Amino acid sequence: MVDGWLVVLSGLFYLCALFAVAHFGDTVGQKILSGRLRPVIYSLTIAVYCTSWTFLGSVGLASRTGYDFLPIYIGPAIVMAFGWTLLARVVKLGKTQNSTSIADMIASRYGKSEAVAGVVAIICIIGMVPYIALQLKAVSISLDLISVPGFSFSTVEASNRPYGDAGLWIALILAFFAIAFGTRHIDATEHQSGLMLAVAAESLVKLIAFLVVGIFTVWWMFDGPADMVERARNNPMIQKTLDFSPDVASWIVISIISAFAAVLLPRQFHVLVVENRELGDIKKAAWRFPIYLVAINLFVIPIAVGGLLTFPAQVDYDLTVLALPFSAKSSVVTVIAVLGALSAASAMVIMESVALGIMVSNDLVIPIMLKYSSRYRENRPVHGNPESGDVIGSTASHGWRDLVHSQDMGGLVLIIRRAAIIAILLMGYLYYRASSEAALASIGLLSFAAVSQLAPSFIGGFLWHGGNARGAVAGLILGMFAWAYLLFVPSLAPGDGTIAFWVSNGPFGIEGLRPSAFGFAGLTPLVNGVIISLSLNILAYVGFSMSRSATPIERLQANVFIGVDPGLGGTSFRLWRSAVTVNELQLTVARYLGEERTTREFEEFAKRHVLEADVAGEADAHTIRFSEHLLASVIGAAS
Repeated sequence: MVDGWLVVLSGLFYLCALFAVAHFGDTVGQKILSGRLRPVIYSLTIAVYCTSWTFLGSVGLASRTGYDFLPIYIGPAIVMAFGWTLLARVVKLGKTQNSTSIADMIASRYGKSEAVAGVVAIICIIGMVPYIALQLKAVSISLDLISVPGFSFSTVEASNRPYGDAGLWIALILAFFAIAFGTRHIDATEHQSGLMLAVAAESLVKLIAFLVVGIFTVWWMFDGPADMVERARNNPMIQKTLDFSPDVASWIVISIISAFAAVLLPRQFHVLVVENRELGDIKKAAWRFPIYLVAINLFVIPIAVGGLLTFPAQVDYDLTVLALPFSAKSSVVTVIAVLGALSAASAMVIMESVALGIMVSNDLVIPIMLKYSSRYRENRPVHGNPESGDVIGSTASHGWRDLVHSQDMGGLVLIIRRAAIIAILLMGYLYYRASSEAALASIGLLSFAAVSQLAPSFIGGFLWHGGNARGAVAGLILGMFAWAYLLFVPSLAPGDGTIAFWVSNGPFGIEGLRPSAFGFAGLTPLVNGVIISLSLNILAYVGFSMSRSATPIERLQANVFIGVDPGLGGTSFRLWRSAVTVNELQLTVARYLGEERTTREFEEFAKRHVLEADVAGEADAHTIRFSEHLLASVIGAAS
């Protein structure tokens, strides 16, 4: 019999070990991440794509619908194997633009629009909350299976758990981890060595754990592959489940949104672009990542068959990976399975919350603060001697000095990011508690459909000069409204209640307005929702972009993304003349980046460009551009 306390204690020990790995990476791990192992570690961090959905949900999906789990991995494998040259261009542009997030990257393409950055950030938050909830649910039910007496393939109330609500505790612990190792640096583009080493380690743990469970199932619980195949052939239910008759529309749509998700998910963009150290690592990851996907899915069907043979009744097959060693009374393999599920969930939650925290601060909170402070300064009276520059308060002509001499902002930015991480994880927990009992795969695909709304603006920005901020915002908003109505709201509808009635009968009882009433007959709600939302998104993007001409900065940025070499970083920033001095620029940047780091950056810039160290002199366009580049690394290009 497996003791629940042993599993819980092992989980706590694993989290402590994770802290140790992250601390090691932050202290002496720089050599590892700069040496021969760097491309391997980079490939493993990309494998954060594989979450508890992969570890638990793939087997559950295979137990219900056979091979329908494959498109979730076919799309990313194709993108990585055959599109790595395009990904390398994206990474190069991200470095040139000093992009801190996917919101920053898309906003940079459309004239560094605050509106575009804000809408993208909101979409990512809304879309990722269900995904985070999925991880909390996976960990919670994993601990329930082991720790709750009599628990078997069913949920229990939090009050019946000997340790309280596992989802809440896990959310708080992972929030602490994300804050401790994901918000150490004010510069969001600075490499987080400890965090990346921990994520890479977790990718190894979940892969090894899944392989151990697979080997245990095939060669310990059964007498090898031949025995399993023979038993499966004699079982009509299994034969029906594994009958390979794919829904072509579903496979195509899921493959497409999975391909989008592999690049556009906030955590994927962060590890692919922000944490990339060498462009050459992309080429190596192009074959390593697909191999990882094959390896972690190698035993999905055997484990699913083992679950169907061992538990023939209609049960929650998302728990099969845990239930098989548990039912075989193997304490060691059960603990390994739970640690694998915990690893898969925690890696995603940590990376996603860090990436979303950066977006909340840079693309939502800071722009509002800057606008508010600007209006506040303009309305304040001016005190002091304007001629001497000793001014308290501001007018339009003295707003720059007032901004420069105000208090340090770096600490405030970190506080905003940390608060955002806690808030996002609590939102995920609340969604987990409020949502209906959906399968893990269903929740994951809901988030994939949401993040796919970024694809028209993202891809269009690399292909079409005519795309502008107005079209991007219109497409994003319209597509997201369609996603929310057709897919998100139904996921919140339990068996009864107001939402359930509204979803079943339509608003005000108008059946023609039911979410299920839209789309094509014979297609699943997911396929209809994705097709309708993306179609509206693309139409709005093209139509509203054509309704006005691009602004000069939008045309300039379009040339950077499409027309010229992205290595020409200078063309990505506006050129103008101003009476601002080098010293004023340094003071402004130091407010966010810190005095020591700012001084070092400006000294190195002066040496590279053979400039005189005249801090009181007028700054030229290149120095202004350099300052903007530094600021973008902290508060985003739009801000």
